[in-house]
Amino acid sequence: MRAYFGRRYMLSASHRLHSEALSAEENRTAYGKCNNPHGHGHNYVVEVLVGGAVSRETGMVVNMAALDETVRSKVMDRFDHANLNLDPEFAKQVPTTENLCRTVFRLLKDALPAGGLERVRVEETENNFFEYCGE
Repeated sequence: MRAYFGRRYMLSASHRLHSEALSAEENRTAYGKCNNPHGHGHNYVVEVLVGGAVSRETGMVVNMAALDETVRSKVMDRFDHANLNLDPEFAKQVPTTENLCRTVFRLLKDALPAGGLERVRVEETENNFFEYCGE
């Protein structure tokens, strides 16, 4: 039987939504106030859901301390209090919540046991969130 464990993490980061492929007017139309040349910040909530069998020895789907360490080393240390536009990951893609969510998923997917990561959800505001479950 497969069971699931979810954990929430908070990080603060800034970004500017701007695409070099669009004109200044197209950027303003697509991103509105989020295209501000000075950028803006968010207090993101990152939710990680892992799944698997409940261990007979521990009674857990995943070791929470190990999950916390993986999220800290792969995500928090990299993105918390950072300007996402300056991260190499976003050199060729706009740091939208969608792209941040997909990036977090990829970073964790490679670091967690195969089949463990189910989805990542990134909440940008109380009204905006994005979920990604992989390909």
